[in-house]
Amino acid sequence: MEAKETAAGERPARTPEYAVDTRSGRLGEVMGQVGGRVQLRPIGGGREWDCPPGSVEPAPPDEVLRERVRRLNRESVSGVT
Repeated sequence: MEAKETAAGERPARTPEYAVDTRSGRLGEVMGQVGGRVQLRPIGGGREWDCPPGSVEPAPPDEVLRERVRRLNRESVSGVT
């Protein structure tokens, strides 16, 4: 989804979109689409992976929140801030 420019020529911040790769059940942030494939990145960062558009479904908000909390908990235990 393309963000529209404001009257001042600025673009508002993009709201992250999250999706599920139905082949593996992995949750990711949609980074873009290249060569007919959707690029997903793990929530909180990491290596992107490509997914066929037919294998991408919108992620349920509760699953996104759960994954973000899980990631923060892992980082706090390992001392990464």
